[in-house]
Amino acid sequence: MFRDGVRKSIWQEEIRKFPSKIHTDPLYDVAIVGGGITGISTAMRLRKAGKKCIILEASNIGFGTTGGTTAHLNNFFDTTYAEAIKDFGLDNAILLKNVGIEALHIIKNNIHEFDIDCDFEMKTGYLFALDEKQEKKLADIIEGSSKVGHRIDSINDIPFPIPFKAAAIIPDQAQFHPVKYIKKLTEAFIAAGGAFIEKCLCESHEEFDDMVRLHTSKGIINATHVIYATHIPPGINQLHFMNAPYRSYAIAFTLKGDSYPKDLGYDLVDPYHYYRIQEIDGKNLLIAGGEDHKTGHSDDTGVCFSRLENYVRQYFDVGTAQYSWSSQYYEPVDGLPYIGVLPGSKGRIYTATGFRGNGMIFGTITSQILSDLIVKGSNKYEQLFSPGRIKPIAGFSTFVQEQATVVFDFIKDKLLTEKITSLSEIKDGEAKVIRYEGESYALYKEKGGSLHMVKSTCPHAKCEVRWNSAEITWDCPCHGSRFNVNGKLLTGPAVKDLQRIES
Repeated sequence: MFRDGVRKSIWQEEIRKFPSKIHTDPLYDVAIVGGGITGISTAMRLRKAGKKCIILEASNIGFGTTGGTTAHLNNFFDTTYAEAIKDFGLDNAILLKNVGIEALHIIKNNIHEFDIDCDFEMKTGYLFALDEKQEKKLADIIEGSSKVGHRIDSINDIPFPIPFKAAAIIPDQAQFHPVKYIKKLTEAFIAAGGAFIEKCLCESHEEFDDMVRLHTSKGIINATHVIYATHIPPGINQLHFMNAPYRSYAIAFTLKGDSYPKDLGYDLVDPYHYYRIQEIDGKNLLIAGGEDHKTGHSDDTGVCFSRLENYVRQYFDVGTAQYSWSSQYYEPVDGLPYIGVLPGSKGRIYTATGFRGNGMIFGTITSQILSDLIVKGSNKYEQLFSPGRIKPIAGFSTFVQEQATVVFDFIKDKLLTEKITSLSEIKDGEAKVIRYEGESYALYKEKGGSLHMVKSTCPHAKCEVRWNSAEITWDCPCHGSRFNVNGKLLTGPAVKDLQRIES
């Protein structure tokens, strides 16, 4: 399978191409845009409820974050229960706790019902504080978890070879192989009569009183309801101002010897490091992740991999870095995802975004929430995750900070673009955004001298793209759209390529 970057993730050997099965139909009950865990899980649940569904995937299943996750299945979240109590109240924090438990049950039930061999294993999780500040945060996490009835216990020892100040143990966590899981789920969806089209980019939509018309690269699709399971919806929407795109980095190392931690580990550094084991081709590999930063906001993304590798080697007895990759997620301003009716729509278009680092769990619970909203008209989590919720307190300072950053990036990049007089000024192996003869371009010159030149303005909201040296991509710092060196769209919310210039 392919992913949205040049680096290969540990999951990518599983499939190269998924066979499409198209049913020509004048009107589907639901069209699901996006073939990751969110879209496929939701499509399967709707099909089981008797709905006529079609999945539209712009590339191949798992192309985006599902193919780049580290696939921890947690019933605790990046937004702690203590933070949820403070910002949303105890009752809503208890509701949030139930999400983690219920999503894990959905995954286990799908594995059993569809006989999915996806390396699923129950695991124990360990949280550990490395300094006094983290120790205080861990104490708050334990206290908040106790208030919502989520089990987490203080301990004096951990199986990870990292010096720590305090630690806690969390039972009943899990891990799996995400691509094996969604591959079998897609096969089950098609076998149940679902329609699936890959290489089908959804370019725009028209919403009417009784249906939605999708304009795609493979023609028009009509549906009574549409779900954007695309990580962030396309077009310009208020959700783009309530979520900020981030990159996270992961490396899978070979192990020396048989003495290694077999469970899930997380420190409380900001951004935190996380660890797990995965067997690939009969060998156990240590997957370590971290070094997160806002998309387009690292001067040298290759350094992020170097820092992560050096940190891991400081504590773990590892061999070769066999895989290294990065992936994207979205941070919501108030800490909780947005799952429900797309703001500004007439009620027939749905979305799911803002999953932070918990995409496998929130993508799974989306299947229950959105299928219930479409089939039954309500769901117990709809108010908690409503995209239309207004929180003037929770997340407000984050909202102001993120939007100030977007405005600053927009203006700064427009004003400070480097001017050159000749394309020969670009060195081999160099990439930069420049002004040349009054126009702005994004240029990348390979070491052999081949020049790739595209217009540098992102078609989504007219921000200027920035170079990602680790993934060899152009990334938009405003809303997270990403493009390859020839301008081909890799990641939305943009729906058009950067204009390629023949040099």
